[in-house]
Amino acid sequence: MTIAPTISTARLTLRQPEAGDFPAYAGYCASDRARFVGGPFDAVKAFEKLAAMAGHWVLRGFGRYIIEHKGAPVGHVGPLALESGQDPEMTWTLWNETSEGKGIAKEASAAVLDHLLQDAQWAGLISRVDAQNTPSRRLAESLGATLTDEAAPSWMPTAVTYRFLKVGV
Repeated sequence: MTIAPTISTARLTLRQPEAGDFPAYAGYCASDRARFVGGPFDAVKAFEKLAAMAGHWVLRGFGRYIIEHKGAPVGHVGPLALESGQDPEMTWTLWNETSEGKGIAKEASAAVLDHLLQDAQWAGLISRVDAQNTPSRRLAESLGATLTDEAAPSWMPTAVTYRFLKVGV
């Protein structure tokens, strides 16, 4: 099955990245919120990262969705595969603190996981989370992920790895 270019929930639209997302994304990249992914980043690096997010859809046939809430981009969520032959990584990020505490990240992540594991029949995904990122660790666990003993990758040495599996696998 192919990966849906858009997923809708009761409150959210999850869609592929667009040029109009750049101002909100650049704001996130320049903030301390980007610390768990190697940031903060300047506008040039932010553009490069957003372009990579958009290009991932072209090169892999799937990618991270922009989370749109009330018509505005507020984060991104979805699979990332930097290396072929490895399990894709499930990611989620809210770009500003005003989006926190509303269940947006959980709703978006659950919708994407349901689509990938049920509709698209993926066997599973991993999620690498900085060990100090308690909110993301809680989210992974609330979504049914299991903490593994897999070693952290060299590009994120402080990460712990969670695994999401298709129900019944």
